[in-house]
Amino acid sequence: MAVCKYCYTFAAMIETIKKYRIVIGLMVLSLLLWQCARRGSPTGGPKDTTAPVLLHATPKSGQLNFKAKKIRLQFDEFVVTKDVRKQLIISPPMETFPIITPTSASKWLEITIVDTLKPNTTYVMNFGNSIQDYNEGNPYNDFMYVFSTGSYLDSLWVEGDVEDAIAPEADHFVTVMLYDYNEQYNDSLVYKQKPKYVTNTLDSLYEFDFDFLKEGKYKLIALKDKNGNYLFNPKEDKIAFLKEPITVAHLKDSMSPVYRLRLFKEVPPYKAHRPTQVADNRIEFGFEGKADSVVIKPISKVSADFKYTLSKDPKKDTLNLWYSPKQKDSVLFTVAHQQKIDTFKVRLKELKKLDSLQVSAAYSGDLPMERDFAFKSNIPIVATDASKIKIFKGKDSIPIPFKASLEKEGLELRLAFEKQHGESYRVEALPKALTDFFGNTNDTLKVSASTKKEEDLAIFKLKLTAEKVRFPVIVQLTNEKGTEVARELYAEKPEVLYLFKDVLPAKYRLRLIEDRNANKQWDTGDFLQQRQPERVWYFKDLVELRANWEVEETWQVSYTEGS
Repeated sequence: MAVCKYCYTFAAMIETIKKYRIVIGLMVLSLLLWQCARRGSPTGGPKDTTAPVLLHATPKSGQLNFKAKKIRLQFDEFVVTKDVRKQLIISPPMETFPIITPTSASKWLEITIVDTLKPNTTYVMNFGNSIQDYNEGNPYNDFMYVFSTGSYLDSLWVEGDVEDAIAPEADHFVTVMLYDYNEQYNDSLVYKQKPKYVTNTLDSLYEFDFDFLKEGKYKLIALKDKNGNYLFNPKEDKIAFLKEPITVAHLKDSMSPVYRLRLFKEVPPYKAHRPTQVADNRIEFGFEGKADSVVIKPISKVSADFKYTLSKDPKKDTLNLWYSPKQKDSVLFTVAHQQKIDTFKVRLKELKKLDSLQVSAAYSGDLPMERDFAFKSNIPIVATDASKIKIFKGKDSIPIPFKASLEKEGLELRLAFEKQHGESYRVEALPKALTDFFGNTNDTLKVSASTKKEEDLAIFKLKLTAEKVRFPVIVQLTNEKGTEVARELYAEKPEVLYLFKDVLPAKYRLRLIEDRNANKQWDTGDFLQQRQPERVWYFKDLVELRANWEVEETWQVSYTEGS
């Protein structure tokens, strides 16, 4: 039997092994003895950090007059896909996501296009980091497959970055969209029609890039799109936009504008929900949006001694209507907000549940120097007897003066008094010191609290230069995530120095808010009204405050468009 000079037959290989079996045995034995003499264990060689290599694509990327229904990608090693439905961004969007096979490890991937492609259109498939090698998970970073159903590829681009309007860092996987800005465009399209082009910041970047764009004018919008449907759902999604359209055109040089978008969550439009009786003396009126100026009135016949009061639930979007006495029949209410008036009928039942007065201390143990002591009530307080409230200082129980005031629709009684560092206080409220809407009074209340020593606290000083920032402003120290405000100052005009005294030692973020409407709070934006959220800046570094330290920072705010 003839064989090539570079090969052996199976029989010849066997004979060779027999001929040299002794030599091979000795070599194997020597190797085993050597391995046993080594200290430690074998490493298995260096870790594979090489990304897969695309050998070829059929049809090739950049194909013109594209008519294929399947795209086949061949790689140099086994690959798998990870989070492909989240990572793969197709622009323009397809109604139906392509079918990608196989789902197991393979050296090839096949993309089956289900949709009917638009004519004379450049398509971009950005796979993000979804294609990875099978063994180590090394990604084939930001792989893009491009084709055109026409005779040329569009070649223009747009770039920018995404920020959060109030948080120090933006979300990942933010969808950025371009709508044709023409005579058919209106702002309602974002609720019901998919954009012409789409890209995504994915999971590691706050920047976005559009490539292979057609020349024209576009509306630039970004969504934190929870449903992944490229449509704006105000109840769930954050949105960002530029008020003016952008122009995509051939540039004489390589410089292109960098657009900045600020994501915000809208306050939903006001909407009253159907009220619900939750106790024999309370009805819940739920709502969406702001209910600051809501007026609720009974308009049907009630008993002559009927009375009621309203309070906002601190934990949810609900107004509690407390009423007395019990009513046997249904009651008709109007719920008015500005020009909108809703009418609701509440069928009152015998629930055998009556809310009882519960009073608790806002502070016990540690009492912040900058805060007033307070009692909180679940039912609105309508009367107080300050003569039945005492505040004592120190071990000697020295009574000290205070000023009492009812706040937050009667749900909080504040007791303001002069505090000293490192001092203990005892607050006592005798029975009948507090009377609620129903005439119920408190039992004896005794609360102990103390302030920290001055050497256990920190001082923070800020020199702020913000020439173009419009006053008033809010200067805040927040936690590292920017979700909780520890301390804040309100300034109606520029100050030489912004001083925070008696601050708890911690790491803080320094935040500046431009309070345009002077309502002493940050206000979000509104897409349909084309209103941007109030501007927010963060200091570049965390501010670390330690006990008995005095820290001073100088901050020059850069007033750039979109900050």
